[in-house]
Amino acid sequence: MKFTILLEILFDLLAKRRLTAAYLAEKHGISVRTVYRYIDHMSLTVPVFVKRGRNGGICISDSYKLPVGFMTKEEYESAIEALETMYSQLPQERFLTAKHKLSAQVKAETRDRALSGEVGTILVDGGTWGDTKAFSDKLRLFEESVKERTVLEIEYRSRSGERTGRRIEPHVLVCKQAVWYVYAFCHKQRAFRLFRLGRVFSAVKTEERFQKRPFTREDIPLSFWTNETESVDARLAVSEAAFADAQDWLGDEHLRLHGDTWYADITLPDDDMLVKKILSLGAGVTVLSPASLRKKVARAAAQIANAYQK
Repeated sequence: MKFTILLEILFDLLAKRRLTAAYLAEKHGISVRTVYRYIDHMSLTVPVFVKRGRNGGICISDSYKLPVGFMTKEEYESAIEALETMYSQLPQERFLTAKHKLSAQVKAETRDRALSGEVGTILVDGGTWGDTKAFSDKLRLFEESVKERTVLEIEYRSRSGERTGRRIEPHVLVCKQAVWYVYAFCHKQRAFRLFRLGRVFSAVKTEERFQKRPFTREDIPLSFWTNETESVDARLAVSEAAFADAQDWLGDEHLRLHGDTWYADITLPDDDMLVKKILSLGAGVTVLSPASLRKKVARAAAQIANAYQK
């Protein structure tokens, strides 16, 4: 019963963003005190809060959405179909409202989650450490070519250090984990390829223009992490000294203070970058669980220490 009420309160807050305790108490046949107790329980995992004053109430962060993967696509479809059937037999507003909420959620999950990229909304420092504007200028050149649909002639350095000449049609710039890529149609390969901008030795605009070729986000050979990909449920301890960095990385909504230590219980992408990210925060972040991740971090830290002892 408690779980059902909590779930209904969550859906109501997602739909209206602010409700009064009196309204929730009357709707669910519980006391106002019980409502506040339920909200305290929900606040452990969901960014809900009580706002005092004339326009106060129980609120939820505008940025919060149900987690991706909360239900599978098939489960959403089955639930929506069931609600449609129930509404046809018993035309009550609650069935129609629930259907609209689920429909909105599944659309949000299937929508491309890339940023809009509208001019004036995002400012990105594209430079590298010690950059003398060379990388920034290169990034700007690729951005212009994407906008103008201008073919570029580039010299690309492979992992082995060998340079190869390419003629490419840049379609989109991608930044993942502070690494810049360009997804471009390669004339040499006659197919789309993903190029790291850091490996582009030189790039020159040509007079040739191109027509944009169709592609989807799924075509780009980068793992855009979601809860459906490989992940690990981790518990981290964060010191006060590392708190600000942990906020930037994990988000304030995932951090909870117990005593003098901050803790984060969070699902993270289980890839090579995870250990590197944890190590970058030094002794300020400690992996408490799982044991497998603790061992990976400890092993990597030992290898670093050994390298400095030689």
